[in-house]
Amino acid sequence: MTMREGYEVGYDTAGEVEVIRSEGRPEPAPDTGAEPGLGCHSGSDLKKAAEMAGNSELLEQFAKDYPTGPHDKPQSMCPAFGSMRVGMRMKRVATVLSGSACCVYGLTFVTHFYGARRSVGYVPFNSETLVTGKLFEDIRDAVHELADPDRYDAVVVTNLCVPTASGVPLRLLPDEINGVRIVGIDVPGFGIPTHAEAKDVLAGAMLNYARQEIEAGPVQAPVGGKSDRPTVTLLGEMFPADPMMIGAMLAPLGLAAGPVVPAREWRELYAALDCGAVAAIHPFYTAAVREFEAAGRKVVGSAPVGLDGTANWLKTIGEAFNIPEAQVGAAQNAFLPAIKEALSATPIKGTVTLSGYEGSELLVARLLIESGADVPYVGSACAKSAWSAEDAAWLESKGVTVKFRASLEDDCAAVEAIKPDLAIGTTPVVQKAKEMAIPGLYFTNLISARPLMGPAGAGSLQEVVNAAIAGKANMDRMREFFEGVGEGDTAGVWEGAPNLRPDYRAQHQRKLDKQARAAKAAEMI
Repeated sequence: MTMREGYEVGYDTAGEVEVIRSEGRPEPAPDTGAEPGLGCHSGSDLKKAAEMAGNSELLEQFAKDYPTGPHDKPQSMCPAFGSMRVGMRMKRVATVLSGSACCVYGLTFVTHFYGARRSVGYVPFNSETLVTGKLFEDIRDAVHELADPDRYDAVVVTNLCVPTASGVPLRLLPDEINGVRIVGIDVPGFGIPTHAEAKDVLAGAMLNYARQEIEAGPVQAPVGGKSDRPTVTLLGEMFPADPMMIGAMLAPLGLAAGPVVPAREWRELYAALDCGAVAAIHPFYTAAVREFEAAGRKVVGSAPVGLDGTANWLKTIGEAFNIPEAQVGAAQNAFLPAIKEALSATPIKGTVTLSGYEGSELLVARLLIESGADVPYVGSACAKSAWSAEDAAWLESKGVTVKFRASLEDDCAAVEAIKPDLAIGTTPVVQKAKEMAIPGLYFTNLISARPLMGPAGAGSLQEVVNAAIAGKANMDRMREFFEGVGEGDTAGVWEGAPNLRPDYRAQHQRKLDKQARAAKAAEMI
């Protein structure tokens, strides 16, 4: 270790090596693997680049499957987290990312934060390898190196924003290497609005691959063997107890619950396609539904949630399988009394606003209303679909305003206008509510992580919701305690008035206005 002038500590002499620089050229900025000024929220620029790179057909399909709303870019975490979650939860499936280093770091961090216990592959790149096509060669080499049939059934390669915008052609990768399936997908933030819908991108791609394998010849049977009864495949991630509860409700109909898609193992995809009907519990799986319909399977919307929901769902399932009405009625009579009793045991008394990006918001709202809550507003970041139509109609008949592709601004405006006893939503919505001394619950961790189906789900929300509403006095005390500390950029304890520098704000606003005028002029050309 050496001590150099200026008290800088060095551990070798690398810092003393002479660097030869050309004259007249600025020193290049560090290469992040992205075009200057472009990122997750540069949607229009990246989209144009992707179209010019030959990905217009891909983007057109995304636009059909996941139509955008008032916002055309993610307002939550990177959408690729959703597809990563699907792949990382599957046995014997490797995940490889191609994207900017900062994006890969963030995605890897959040994936492991949510419990992933395996490595994430990463193929780095720079401007040269991106432009010359060397990146694709590097991806191909990485896939060949990973494709070990003793370790993996499949390798999933995901293009993030920059490789998609640059047209890196994952479709040219081999379909399989050494018996290991290769699945390449593009999950750009400028094409996939939410991480929930990114789950559908990978689930649909895997179902497409599995369907082609079935059409080509015999495939592996499920680990537990084939069911002796017709099955109903369950579409959408759900609480572990829910598939078992659904199975119990299907038994009187002579049916069984099939696999849950997204699956946990590749061979489950074969069993999922080998079903009598598909229950679209979560309604945003457009690509997955397309594969089931291509296999000739009927898809049923909504879910067995609450009293009305369970009765209607069992009736619809019975019609899909041509089951006699008397048998359907017997199944309803076996479960509806228990659901009714659970709903009335500890009713919810209060007004609740509900929003989220998981896709199950409408189902939760139905359960809250039948539990006694007044729910004037439901916002979902997902798009409206045929599979959510029944739930939306039921809610609207109860006087609920249902907002699909709801923006964060929509959800916060609802909280401000309604001033509910409880706000259920995403982190910034809950933050907004608590700033107003309104109790809030985070949808993903505290609501969707509970059983919702049948008798088990009927009473699952009441305790946590009632406890949160009862905490209003605590919120008032906290607001009183922090009164006067400021908010936004004036938050904190100041000895004097904070230096706001309105001149800097005005200068920055002029830059934004200039950029907006330039963008509008470019659209007219």
